[in-house]
Amino acid sequence: MLSIESLNQYYGQSHTLWDVSLTIQPGICTCLMGRNGVGKTTLLKSIMGLLPTQSGHIVWRGEPIEKQAAYKRAPLGIGYVPQGREIFPLLTVEENLRIGLKARKDGVKEIPEHIFELFPVLKQMHKRRGGDLSGGQQQQLAIGRALVIEPSILILDEPTEGIQPNVVREIGDILQELNRSRQLTVLLVEQKLPIVRRLGQAFHVMDRGRVVAGGNMDALSDDIIQRYLTV
Repeated sequence: MLSIESLNQYYGQSHTLWDVSLTIQPGICTCLMGRNGVGKTTLLKSIMGLLPTQSGHIVWRGEPIEKQAAYKRAPLGIGYVPQGREIFPLLTVEENLRIGLKARKDGVKEIPEHIFELFPVLKQMHKRRGGDLSGGQQQQLAIGRALVIEPSILILDEPTEGIQPNVVREIGDILQELNRSRQLTVLLVEQKLPIVRRLGQAFHVMDRGRVVAGGNMDALSDDIIQRYLTV
């Protein structure tokens, strides 16, 4: 469904991604892991067109998209929840969700009801400003905003970071429901191993801008964890 082929990226003179290649299979949850600063967020921003591709290819459903502008990628069916949520704090919950509707190709003007079924708190607080929500509620809003486009793949950058444990469990339940019951493909950047093992069916590990390990979740060995994930 989504393939990265020999992707290289730079920040100034610093080489940040080194010939990164990986494939995200449809219908499963793939976890992307690695210590802080190894290039995970850079890779996701490259997929979304928020960083220009220096060399290599990003292939979505058989078509290269690395030269497409960022605003054209969400309408292809790629939902993105950035690190830090990046909701619009002065807009209401409803207005934040409606912004996501603009990326739909079918012209739907109303927020799908299943968004509120997944996140009842968003319906309860739909007139409240995004900046007035708790961190966990803002994260639910960010996920909901990505889901209003009815994506084929949902890409999330550390969605449990800085969130209280009960909301982490709720978000995990929702991602599991979306992936396993509704067959939504998920690419999840996550550092918490219990969440990775609960949600993921496949994994890739990055270190110093390179993909250094990957496979089905049962191949995530203690040796890989010790070498590349422990701090």
